[in-house]
Order: sequence, then C-alpha cells, then structure tokens
Amino acid sequence: MKVTFLGTGTSQGVPVIGCDCPVCSSLDFRDKRTRSAIHVAVDGKSIVIDTGPDFRSQMLREKIHQLDAVLFTHEHKDHTAGLDDIRPFNFSQKKDMPIYGTKKVLNQIKKEFAYIFEEIKYPGVPSVIPNEIVNELFLVENIPVLPIQVMHYRLPVFGFRIKDFTYITDAKYIDKKEIEKIKGSKTLVLNALQKTHHISHLTLEEALEMVEKIEPEQAYFTHISHKLGSHREIEAQLPSHIRLAFDGLKIEIN
Repeated sequence: MKVTFLGTGTSQGVPVIGCDCPVCSSLDFRDKRTRSAIHVAVDGKSIVIDTGPDFRSQMLREKIHQLDAVLFTHEHKDHTAGLDDIRPFNFSQKKDMPIYGTKKVLNQIKKEFAYIFEEIKYPGVPSVIPNEIVNELFLVENIPVLPIQVMHYRLPVFGFRIKDFTYITDAKYIDKKEIEKIKGSKTLVLNALQKTHHISHLTLEEALEMVEKIEPEQAYFTHISHKLGSHREIEAQLPSHIRLAFDGLKIEIN
C-alpha cells in the first residue's frame, strides 16, 4: 500500500490569506499546506479520501491518472468542495465514480451539487454512484474498509482503516470502542491542529496522548494550522516514531 498526502492543512490552508506570521511567511515547502486529503494506492486500486477545494491541483501535482473511488470523512466544505473535478476521470475512464459517505454526507453533497443528480443532466456534469455507509465494514473495489467514528465537536466524522493503515482527520474525541478498532494499525494518521485548546480538533498534546494509547509503529500528524508552528520547529520536538505530514509526502505500508 502506498499513501500520498494530498493536503495536510486546515479549512483555510497554510498560508492563511492576509496572514504574515512566521509560518505563513515561511519559505519551507513543508509549511505550504492545502486542504487535508490523501490518496491510497492498494491492490492495484486508486482511492481518494476527501475532495477538498484543492482537489484539482492535488491531482495534477501528484500526476494521478486513475481514480476508482472517493471516500468522504464528513460533509464540511474543506472536504467536499472539489467533487466537480472528478469529471476528467469520468471522461478518461468512461464510467461513473463511486462515492462513499454516510447518509448525512451524501444528502449534503446532493444539496450542494444538485446539478449532478438532476433527472435531466446538463452535458458534461460529473457522474457518480452514491454508496451509503454506516459504522460497519464495507468493500471498495473488493478492498475491506473499516470506518472509525470520531467526534468533531458534536459532529460524527468517519476515519478509515484499510489493512494496517488508519486515517483520521477532524477528531476531538474518540470512544474507547473505536480506539480498539484502530489498535494493531502499523501506521496511524491523526489530526493535530495547534498547541492551544480547540473545541473541535485535537491539540498537539492531545494527539500525542492518543498515539500513546493506540501504539502504532509509526504515526503522522495532519490537518495542521499555522498556529501549530513551523514544520522544522515542531518535528524536531517529536519522538522518532511520530512525524508531521506535509503535502506530497509518500509512505509505504507493507
């Protein structure tokens, strides 16, 4: 399995518009963060988790020519806004794109992208096959995917475990039962927004505590705000088995 971090930033991205803080002014490419999403290449299949506003540029940057399915963690715009840009895959692959999300997520997508679901469609609009998922194991192109339900303040959000890899974003609280589903993962990706308290995201300290509970071989932090600090500064403070992810980072899980 090969995982590519398409984006590792918050809903505003980094740099933030109008901000000239040291992180937003940094020349380090690792401090340039588009909205959070990943690409998973597994068993010959190509899967994207979340299509944020930067989806098009992320696909072009990583030269991804095949896409078999899209999984959505939740319905917020920074995770869904780029859905229209699946069209080139529709055209090149000559098939509808399977998308997976909870009933609430799919309903929100149908509302925001109503033109995709009209009975008489405008030529060239995206073509999708909605697949409703619940908190139970499901298959994507015959690949088992296990949802991990976390809480983003009061909003349920899905993380996903594929084999020995677990990806979680926009979490503030994870129930013990869900933590048990993550345990045994070789690689864990978890959000770590900033150092100070936030109502709907794990802080750096809380993310470190969560990694200690789960005990993966390797962990990566994502969904990073400019308030956390520079990549160079923060990564130097982390134990060797925990790294900060950055846009374009590629990891392999055997």
